[in-house]
Amino acid sequence: MMWSFFSRDSSKDFPYDIGEPVAGFDNYSIWTLHKAKRKTTLEEVSVFVYDIRSGSDTKCELAKASLKRLKTLRHPSILQYLDSLETDKMLYVATEAVDPLGTYFTKLATDNVQKGLYLAWGIFQITRALSFLNNDGNLRHNNVSAWSVFVNASGEWKLGSLEYVAAADGNPMPPVKIPVTLEVYDAPEKNDQSKLKAATKCSVDMWGLGCLVWEAFNGVLKQRSNLKDIEHIPKSLQSLYCELVGASPSNRPNPADIITRCRKPGGFFKNDLVDTLLFLEEIQIKDKAEKNRFFSGLTTHLENFPDNVCRHKILPQLITAYEYGDAGSAVLAPMFKLGKLLDELEYQKRIVPCVVKLFASTDRVTRSRLLQQLDLFIAHLQPPVVNDQIFPQVAHGFLDTNATIREQTVKSIIHLAPKLNYNNLNVEVLRHFARLQARDDQGGIRTNTTVCLGKIAPHLHPQVRQRVLVSAFIRAMRDPFPPARVAGVLALAATQQYFLLSEVANRVLPSLCSLTVDPEKTVREPAFKTIRGFLGKLEKVSEDPSLRETMEADVHTATPSIGNAAATWAGWAVTAVTAKFYRSQSDSSRPRPPLTGRNLSKPASLEQPSSSSLSTTTSSVTSMTSLEHESNDTSASASDYGNNDWDNENWGEMDTSQDPSSPLVATSNNGQLVATNAISEARDGWDNEEWGSLEEDPCEEEEQAEQEQQQQQLARQSISSTTSSSQQQQHQRPHQHQQQLQQHELNDLIEPLAKLNSHITLSPSRQQQQQQQQSTLRPKELANLSSSATTSPTTPGALTNCNNISPPSSHMNNTTHNANWNSDSWADGEFEPIDEPGLGNSKIDEARRKREEKKLQRQRELEARRAQRATGPLKLGTKKL
Repeated sequence: MMWSFFSRDSSKDFPYDIGEPVAGFDNYSIWTLHKAKRKTTLEEVSVFVYDIRSGSDTKCELAKASLKRLKTLRHPSILQYLDSLETDKMLYVATEAVDPLGTYFTKLATDNVQKGLYLAWGIFQITRALSFLNNDGNLRHNNVSAWSVFVNASGEWKLGSLEYVAAADGNPMPPVKIPVTLEVYDAPEKNDQSKLKAATKCSVDMWGLGCLVWEAFNGVLKQRSNLKDIEHIPKSLQSLYCELVGASPSNRPNPADIITRCRKPGGFFKNDLVDTLLFLEEIQIKDKAEKNRFFSGLTTHLENFPDNVCRHKILPQLITAYEYGDAGSAVLAPMFKLGKLLDELEYQKRIVPCVVKLFASTDRVTRSRLLQQLDLFIAHLQPPVVNDQIFPQVAHGFLDTNATIREQTVKSIIHLAPKLNYNNLNVEVLRHFARLQARDDQGGIRTNTTVCLGKIAPHLHPQVRQRVLVSAFIRAMRDPFPPARVAGVLALAATQQYFLLSEVANRVLPSLCSLTVDPEKTVREPAFKTIRGFLGKLEKVSEDPSLRETMEADVHTATPSIGNAAATWAGWAVTAVTAKFYRSQSDSSRPRPPLTGRNLSKPASLEQPSSSSLSTTTSSVTSMTSLEHESNDTSASASDYGNNDWDNENWGEMDTSQDPSSPLVATSNNGQLVATNAISEARDGWDNEEWGSLEEDPCEEEEQAEQEQQQQQLARQSISSTTSSSQQQQHQRPHQHQQQLQQHELNDLIEPLAKLNSHITLSPSRQQQQQQQQSTLRPKELANLSSSATTSPTTPGALTNCNNISPPSSHMNNTTHNANWNSDSWADGEFEPIDEPGLGNSKIDEARRKREEKKLQRQRELEARRAQRATGPLKLGTKKL
C-alpha cells in the first residue's frame, strides 16, 4: 500500500488531458507541443512537454530557465502562462491554446488585402513585445523566428520560446542554440567578433525580427542567403527590412522607433485592422463621441478582417463594450454582423441573452436599430424566446408615439411571423394592424401595414386569413393616400389564391372597379391589371367548372406556398408586395396640384401635425437623429409616390403626413375619427361590420340635405343683400331704361329654370321639401336664386342643392368610396328610391304656373314703384338722360 503511494504517476495530478503533439515543432525546439484540454471545463489549452530523462543537463537548464521567464513576464504580446508541473521524469507547462507560426502560415488566407492587414497586425505585436523586453525589461530574447512566435485562437501573435532570454547589459555574444536547425537565424556578428563592439541591446533581436518579416511573406527560412530576396515584401516595408538585416549591428533600429515610424500615415502598421484592434484595447479610456464614431464606421471594414480575429477578438470586445460601457446602440450593427460567424450553440450562449436584454431597453434609438437589424439574428432565435421574451417588447412599438418606431415595428413582423404562435400572430398582431390601418395619421404607416399583411398572409390561420384579407385590402383601397390604395390593389393580386371565387365576384371586383376612375394613374393602372387577372380566372372556371377546386386549393391550406402564386397571372403583384415596403420622399418644396372633385373635410387628427412627426429622410443617420430631435414637418406629395417606389432597393423611411396634394384629402365635415369598440375585444377585429361593405353610408343623403338647406339660407342672405344694393343703384336710373333691363333679365332667367325643372324628377320627399322652400321665397329672391343656379351650376347651394343632384365629376366615384375611409363602420345602407320619370308631372306643372303668376305680379309692382320714383325731383349730382 505504501509502495503504491510513492510509485504512482504524479502527472495524473496535472489538471489537463494531454493530447496529440503538433508535428514539426520539435525540430526547432527542445520542447514538444501538445494540444490539451482542461479536465473540469474542457477548455482547450496547449501543453509544452520536456522529457528530463532523455535530455541533457544543458537542455534541462534551458527548459527550467524558459519556465521561469514565462512565469514572470506578463505582456499582451507574450505567451500567456497558465500552469506547470515538474516531476523527476517530465516537465509540463500549460499555456493558452496556440499554434506555432511556422505551421500556421499554411492557414493564412490567400486574399491579398486580408492577408496584408493581418500580417501587419502580427508583426506589430511582435515588435511591441520586443520593445517591452529590450527597453522596459532591459532584456534580449536572442531567439526570434517563426518558431518562437505562436498564434492563439484570436489570431494574435505571441512571443514565446524564452530559453535564451538574457540581460541586455551582459555578454553581447549570441548564445549557442539547440537544436542546430535554429542556427539559420543567427546574426552575422556571431561569426565576426569585430562587429560585437557595435552591438546594441536590441541588435540581435532586430536581426531576428528581420528574419520573421521575411518568413511572413515567403515562408519558413531555409538558408540565410534567402534573406536577400525582397520581391514579396511590401514596398512600404522594404527600406525598414533592409535596415533590420543589415550587416552592421549599430544601424539596426530600436523596436520603439519602428513602431513610431510605421504607425505614421502611409506606414506599414497604419491600416484599418491595426487601428481597430488598438482602439478596442484602449476603449475604456475613450469618450462616448469617439466610441460612437468608431462603431458607426466599423461595419464597413469587417469584410476585410480575418474571421478568427472578428470572432474571438473583436466580437467579445463589442459585447463587453455594450454591457459594461457606454458604447450605445451604435455597437449593435457590427455585433450582429459578426454574430453570423458563431456556431448555433455559441450564438445561443453569447448573443441571444444580449438580444433579449436589448429589447427590454426603453431607449428609442436602441429599439429602432434592433428592429432594423432583426433579419441579422432572427434565424438564431427559438420560437419560445420570440413569443415569451421578444414579441411582448416588440408589441409596445405599435402604440409608440414616435412614428418611426411604429413603422419599423410593422416591418419587423415580416421576420417574426414564422416564429409567432397562434395567439400572437392571429389575434395580437392583427388587432394592432386593424387599428394602424384604420386610424394611424401617417399615410406611410397605413401603406406598410397593408404591405406587411400581404407578406404574412401565408403564415395566418386559414380561417382568419379568409375572414381578414379581403376586408383589410378593401379598406386600404378606400384610403385617401394614393400609395395605400396601390398597396391594397397589389396585395389583393398577390394573395389571390386565398380567395373563394364567389368572394372575388361579389366583393373584390366591385371594389377594384371603383378604382378604375381614381384620380391617380398609379392607382388606376394596377387596378385594371388586377381586374383583368381576376376576370380571366373567373372565365376559366366558367368554361371548365372542374378548375374551381384547383383554384381554391390554397384557401383552406394551413401552409400554402406563395411561390405558387408567383407562377400565375398575379406573379407581378407578388414581386411588388414581397419585395419592398413603401418608401416616402420629402417634397415640401415642390408645387402641389390644385384640388379637384367634391371637397371632403380633413380628419381632426390631420388638422394639427403630430408632435411625434418626423422629417422624412432617406439617410439612416438622419433617421437616427430625428428620433432624438423630433420636428413638425409633415409635408408630402402624392405625385412622388408611384409604382417605382415599390421596387426601390432602399426601403427608406415612413411617410410623415397625409398627402395634402391628393384630391381626396381636402376639407369635409366628417370631423373626428370614430373609435372602434371591436378592436379592444379578444377577437382580431377584422371580420365584423367595421370593415363595412362597398356601398355608401345610408346617412350620407340626409347629411347632404341638411348641408343644402344651410347653403340655401346663406345664398338667400347673399342674394337679398345683392338685390337691395342693386335697387339703390337702379333708383337713380331713368324709368324707361330700368324697365327694359329688368324685363330682359327676367325673360333670360325664367326660361332656363323652367326647362331645367321640366327635365328633373325628384323623390316625393324632396319635392315636398322644395315646394315648402319655394312658398316661403319672394318672387324677387326666387328670381335671383334662379339666376345664381343658371350662371353657376357647380356652386354649392345653387343648382346642385335645389335638385339634390351632384354635378358630374371624374373623381365622384372614388371620392364617394373614400369619404369614410377611416371610419370604423361601413355597414350596408338603404338609399332613398328615385321616382320613375313621368310621376308627379302634374304637381310640377301646377307649381310652375303659380311661380309664373307670382313673378308677373311682382313685376307689375316693381314697375309701379319705379314710375312713382321717376316723377319726383332729381337728386343732387345725378344727370338726367
